[in-house]
Amino acid sequence: MKIETTAIKSTENHLKNLRPVSAPLYLSTTFHRNEDGTYNEGFLYTRHNNPNRQILEQSIATLENGKVAYAFSSGMAAISAIFQSLKAGDHVILPDDVYFNIYLLCKEVLRRWDLQYTLVDMTDLEAVELAFFDNTALVWIETPSNPQLKITDIQAIADLAHAKNALVAVDNTWPSPVLQQPLDLGADIVMHSTTKYFGGHSDVLGGCVVLKEQNELAERLSRIQVLSGAVPSPFDCWLVTRGIQTLPLRVKTQSQNAMQLAQFLEQHLQIERVLYPGLESHPQYEIAKQQMKGFGGMLAVLVKGDAKRAIEITHQLKLFTVATSLGGVESLIEHRKSVEGEESLTPDNLLRLSIGLENVEDLIADWEQALKGC
Repeated sequence: MKIETTAIKSTENHLKNLRPVSAPLYLSTTFHRNEDGTYNEGFLYTRHNNPNRQILEQSIATLENGKVAYAFSSGMAAISAIFQSLKAGDHVILPDDVYFNIYLLCKEVLRRWDLQYTLVDMTDLEAVELAFFDNTALVWIETPSNPQLKITDIQAIADLAHAKNALVAVDNTWPSPVLQQPLDLGADIVMHSTTKYFGGHSDVLGGCVVLKEQNELAERLSRIQVLSGAVPSPFDCWLVTRGIQTLPLRVKTQSQNAMQLAQFLEQHLQIERVLYPGLESHPQYEIAKQQMKGFGGMLAVLVKGDAKRAIEITHQLKLFTVATSLGGVESLIEHRKSVEGEESLTPDNLLRLSIGLENVEDLIADWEQALKGC
């Protein structure tokens, strides 16, 4: 063989029976086809499936007590797939403080497909019931909500929706399955931005949809995943899978840190209010205690003053990075209203905090010095 051919053939994989402790990274976009036309393990082409994606999907489905999961290239891609599985003219009920990009997706993109939506306070069951129409196909729940940390009674909403032949989807990104398992509480669909707690290190983008049943909806989502092409790369899947291995340890520590910081800030004279479901002052504390195994690493702080003062505090903090996102090992903070824009219902003085794995005494001391300096 000439050198050009040798360079190709000499690098082929011939190691078939190894069992590495850490899952290998399968970067190949395509897989060998057998003489009878079949593919080993069913792997044809990486947009259709990939060993790293299969491991990730099976892991998240297992963690959420679901039957099947589909991984996507971002949380918004996963959300879009769920909405694309509906038909034109369907109606969706959304939380009034829904993640702002979902509102924009419905308003700017899906409305052109005649998807209708209603924003409602999900903590008010009577208001939710009044929001149903004959064409209501889906109720979308965020609990805790982003960014005001409202808690929705998943079981109560699921009972209400199922009585009206509607599905229930829960964004479980903030609690993760470590703290909350919506499928066990009556939800039909769970969505995750795997960018956040699953990845855990602020270095990978991804999303995932988990279904309670292997059904016709699952088949639609599978086709949307393959045909839209919004799939994560093998390396992204590998990174999220690695993050999952430490997910319980991280989430539990972040929750403990968040609780202690929330308790400290709630007593501070320069703080108007702390929104954290683990505080007894939270309006839905009892519901949170009932359906969650912990209260999470996210909290919102309403400072005394206006938006300018709130933003000043973010820059006085030394251990909190001013950045969008959440769920990583580092503590982040942002003035949410300035991110979402003027249409947002988020209060001007609200700061959203993602608590990391730093020593909580250091985080508390950082807030003490920041509030003194403003």
